[in-house]
Amino acid sequence: MRKLILTGLLMISVQLINAQINAVTETGDEVILYENGTWKYLYDNVIENSEITVNDKEFVKDEKSTFLVKSKRLNVGIWIDPKRWKFTKGSENDDFEFQFQKKGGDLYAMLISEKMQIPIETLKGIAIENAKSVAPDIEVVKEEYRNVNGIKVLMMQMSGTIQGMRFTYYGYYYSNDNGTIQLLTYTGENLFDDYLDDSEVFLNGLIEN
Repeated sequence: MRKLILTGLLMISVQLINAQINAVTETGDEVILYENGTWKYLYDNVIENSEITVNDKEFVKDEKSTFLVKSKRLNVGIWIDPKRWKFTKGSENDDFEFQFQKKGGDLYAMLISEKMQIPIETLKGIAIENAKSVAPDIEVVKEEYRNVNGIKVLMMQMSGTIQGMRFTYYGYYYSNDNGTIQLLTYTGENLFDDYLDDSEVFLNGLIEN
């Protein structure tokens, strides 16, 4: 199960610069060029200029999250509970910087980081298009802006089918002048409600340092 879920996530969460070729037409429209010679508008089937609600609640790290996993690429880190989570560092060839697994469970997480600053709305569109390339039925179930330990992030929950299996991705998207991150948790759609609290606690460990 772990390998199948990890494969599914990697298919839609590769580093943005490696996912496809983005280009701009003569009229200024952003398009995606695929290796098979086809193309599509970047925001095709995505509601442009849609208003994203702001959650007024302040999200903070859990007191049991006592171990800080620091990014070496950007000035961010993730506080985790070492009794509940284990993690591995990605290699230079991996698209993720760290991957995580809840001990004894089927909840997984990943930190993808890169040094290019990307506007959040653009990042949202790219994430959705990447997901659609392998899960055509992907849909955004919920989205909102949050204040997490003093930083503004976009929370997005997406569900879709990959190789006949239903997945749910629940994560934070964030970018500043140092770069861009995707901090994602993921599991089977049927398990999402069971792991929602664990996902929230994990994601709220995100900080700038």
